[in-house]
Amino acid sequence: MANMIDPFGRHVTYLRVSVTDRCDFRCSYCMSEDMTFLPKKDLLSLEELDRLCSTFIRKGVKKLRLTGGEPLVRRDIMTLFRDLSRHLDTGDLEELTLTTNGSQLSRFADDLARYGVKRINVSLDTLDAEEFRKLTRRGDFNQVMAGLEAAKKAGLQIKINAVALRGINDYAIADMLRWCGNEGFGMTLIETMPMGEMDFHRGDQYLPLSEVRSRLEQEFTLNDIPLRTGGPARYVEVEETGQKLGFITPLTHNFCEGCNRVRITCTGTLYMCLGQDDAADLREPLRASEGDDLLENVIDEAIGRKPKGHDFIIDREHGGPAVMRHMSVTGG
Repeated sequence: MANMIDPFGRHVTYLRVSVTDRCDFRCSYCMSEDMTFLPKKDLLSLEELDRLCSTFIRKGVKKLRLTGGEPLVRRDIMTLFRDLSRHLDTGDLEELTLTTNGSQLSRFADDLARYGVKRINVSLDTLDAEEFRKLTRRGDFNQVMAGLEAAKKAGLQIKINAVALRGINDYAIADMLRWCGNEGFGMTLIETMPMGEMDFHRGDQYLPLSEVRSRLEQEFTLNDIPLRTGGPARYVEVEETGQKLGFITPLTHNFCEGCNRVRITCTGTLYMCLGQDDAADLREPLRASEGDDLLENVIDEAIGRKPKGHDFIIDREHGGPAVMRHMSVTGG
């Protein structure tokens, strides 16, 4: 079966799949406080998600990340991890992983490890419990800390993803970096992205990571390294702690030239670029036939339209969304 190669010669080997748009948090930069979630009938079933992911694996995907919303709030989600783990056993899939807010890790860390998950990304923007409560609008900081401990005990490698937010966590990023070093966690910093309608101007929160790096270099020695993990981050090694620190910079330095990723929503919509609206409906061909030929044709046609890059801007004139869908809909 032909591999997926876009018009710019980039091999698509990394698939991110949202298994639900629902989340038990309401992080202010990610979704509105009063979100209207999709009716369950619109979501792909777990069996359909398995079939869809398996088709992409046959077409050359080597890294599969399940996202949300919060993927671990999807009912019976461990059956999907269990079923997809067969591709790890055959060697067709090199990595099965997820991005989570950590709230459900105490329940599921052992199962994740059992089904072949080696490492996870945990979204955590502050170590201040009160600030965490305000930022997530409903999250329990202690529950997340307990989840991280359970994941460590299960042998999972943990990377903390933190969105850099001016006036919210910018003063504490150095402390978080030290904490990650002490805990043996990796860390990646992310610039806030203009996705979805919010009730504030994003320019108020936007913090360029070039500014963050300059601040960190007053306390740490950061050495650029050529590490690539299949995602968009550029990495440095922190000499004082020995850990790796990633920077995801969709605004100050976009990462499009090496993009090997596509995303699928929980309704089966394929987005070839996080920051563009062009998409392909995979649910219809998935349900139209028991065979996968029609589905594969739609995928091939969509990959042939994958754009060179996105056009994210945040400044005083551009405080609204570049795309109207929220990050929770697109899939992390």
